[in-house]
Amino acid sequence: MARYTGPVCRMCRRESASGTKPGDKVKLFLKGERCLSKKCAVERRTAAPGQKAATKNRPKVSEFGRQLREKQKMRRIYGVLERQFENYFVKASRRKGQTGTALLGLLETRLDNVVYRLNLATSRKQARQLVRHRHFMLNGRRVNIPSAQMRPGDELALVGTSAKSPLFEWLLEYAKGRRVPGWLEYDEQNSKAKILAVPTRADIDTNVEEQLIVEYYSR
Repeated sequence: MARYTGPVCRMCRRESASGTKPGDKVKLFLKGERCLSKKCAVERRTAAPGQKAATKNRPKVSEFGRQLREKQKMRRIYGVLERQFENYFVKASRRKGQTGTALLGLLETRLDNVVYRLNLATSRKQARQLVRHRHFMLNGRRVNIPSAQMRPGDELALVGTSAKSPLFEWLLEYAKGRRVPGWLEYDEQNSKAKILAVPTRADIDTNVEEQLIVEYYSR
């Protein structure tokens, strides 16, 4: 399965440097707890990645540039590649209601994102790796496809043997008491979760302007 393997902190720096206002700090939270510490690349470096980026004047961003950057930001937050993101947009455009909200809903209900939202991983990248290593069961069957689409009524559980590993002992402790979105139900004692509903825009705290992405693909 294709995936991005390059440095991820440069992605946050790129989005911060292209923010709508000088000094904006756009964090994609690609490295979990590190993004909340002083080691975060956005906190240490304000310039965009590149040898001469710090010396260049800040160019005026066109409307197309804003649309492109918003599309790139959402794609990087959820960890999907270009062709995959386009396919999600096509699916969203065929659904009833607002296309931007439908697009967010499809990305939110990916299996790896659900694991992340349940706080069973500190980042979506880690959640993707845990799913690939078959640590979870979807509706009673082991699954190793991070992009598996979950629907209302689906149940997700941690494999019993995995719960005893040092990593998951730490992650389960990490998840205790942390907020879970209203569209998810999580049983801490049994490490089980259930999808209650498709998330609405009010349920999703992802900091993106999805309408700009719709405009980008509607050119």
